Amino acid sequence: MIILTSFLIFTGGVAFFTWYSLRKTNLTSSDGYFLGGRSLTGIVIAGSMLLTNISSEHLIGMNGNSYVNGFIVIAWEVTSSIALVIAAIFFVPKYLKMGLTTIPQFLESRFDGLTRTMVAAILIFSFVVTLLPIVLYSGAIGIESLFGVSEALGVSKSEGLWITVVIIGVIGSIYAIFGGLKAVAYSDTINGFGLLLGGLLIPILALMAIGDNNIWDGLVKVYDYAPEKFNVVGARDSVLPFEVLFTGLIINQLYFWGMNQTIIQRALGAKNLKEAQKGLLITGLFKILIPLIIVLPGVICYYYFQDTYFDQQDTVYPQLVKKVLPVWLIGFFAAVIMGAVLSTFNSVLNSVATLFSMDIYKKHIAKNVSDTKLVKIGKVTSAILAVMAIFAAPMVANASDGLYQLLQELNGIFFIPIASILLAGFFMKKVSAMGAKVALIFGLSFYIFMTWGYTSHGIHFVHLWGIEFLLNVAIMYSVSYFYPNNNKYEITDVGAVNLTTWKYTIPMSIGLCAVTILIYVLLWNNQ
Repeated sequence: MIILTSFLIFTGGVAFFTWYSLRKTNLTSSDGYFLGGRSLTGIVIAGSMLLTNISSEHLIGMNGNSYVNGFIVIAWEVTSSIALVIAAIFFVPKYLKMGLTTIPQFLESRFDGLTRTMVAAILIFSFVVTLLPIVLYSGAIGIESLFGVSEALGVSKSEGLWITVVIIGVIGSIYAIFGGLKAVAYSDTINGFGLLLGGLLIPILALMAIGDNNIWDGLVKVYDYAPEKFNVVGARDSVLPFEVLFTGLIINQLYFWGMNQTIIQRALGAKNLKEAQKGLLITGLFKILIPLIIVLPGVICYYYFQDTYFDQQDTVYPQLVKKVLPVWLIGFFAAVIMGAVLSTFNSVLNSVATLFSMDIYKKHIAKNVSDTKLVKIGKVTSAILAVMAIFAAPMVANASDGLYQLLQELNGIFFIPIASILLAGFFMKKVSAMGAKVALIFGLSFYIFMTWGYTSHGIHFVHLWGIEFLLNVAIMYSVSYFYPNNNKYEITDVGAVNLTTWKYTIPMSIGLCAVTILIYVLLWNNQ
């Protein structure tokens, strides 16, 4: 009863705060619904970006990954800071200057309408078949493990997971469908504070227990027990070799933080460039700190459980939570997990609704559609895709290398080809629309074949991203030689927001890059 009460208090509090903050917001206009009325501040942008990114597949999946593989998986997080710096300095000023609602809009201006439509369709498909199901399923694992839904309802564990998936999906849909981006962003901000507080409590309480109320002594004991787990430099045969930081990983990070609609839509809704840059760089600071929540606990799990859960790594983090948290806090932490799941789920739904409404419906079906009708189309789209994601969620069960690793492998199908043509659009003036379309199709086909068709090549999937990117660039230039680019598009200021740069952008950017490098210098541990 105590667990359920604390869960309901926190979850209900977030819902009330969101409703109260939105009560005067106009949600009938496309800017109001899809971009929060271009009124988001830096703190709200940072909180929403962090929670959109950090979800149950991180808390559950990445801690499970570090439990097996140690600190080498930290690369997924800390290198994000460098990508966020690049996004803040280069990409976002251009997006706001163009007044974009979706990233594919730029592709139409730079290439053509078909390129825009292809990318929008690919993004919608990728979100529905990869991110949404994995977020729902990993969230269901966490809630089932903490609450024992199946035992409480007297059903099997698989049925309990199904029920939990449906509940999370329905609640997340309500936020996204009825509140738009602003509801998503405001609820994310509160859930973000909950995640930081609750997430930090787990390693703190665990290390205090291990070190007889001394956190440092606890950390020393964990290190002495398995020093190899603290190595950040992955061997070539590891789950994340160190070399991938300089090949496909940087391309992936640039795409995720600078071009990914789900993430960057928060910055597109900023009230001005200052707030957008502030939000991105504060997110970069959080990404350096977040391994304390989604990597360190996994290593602590190894101290407690050894290799007991190696074949069920996605179940180990909830076991640690139940071991170290007092009963009255378990409900709060379940609410934190629920909030993290809802954040990513409703953020993706909102982004998919935006992509479909702006890049497909308005572009091809009803060019003169009213704002009110466009918002209704977005809501219907969210509802349909939520149902599809709920039914697809159980299909990702039993991922051999864990849910987080599965998500990254699947993302490679879509992220790298789209990143290739977006970067070409900004930096490679000779690349034509035909070159972009051919590279997009090739990139999708190449990665699928190399990952699932030709599995004996022995190349790490992140290295494949780098190889694919270089091949895409070569193809774009080759095709553009025969089909030259005649589009002389130049970015112009449409006057959407004030474009004055935040005065701390450069100092904070230098600091984030320096700290990222310092982490690798300090944690370099020769094997």
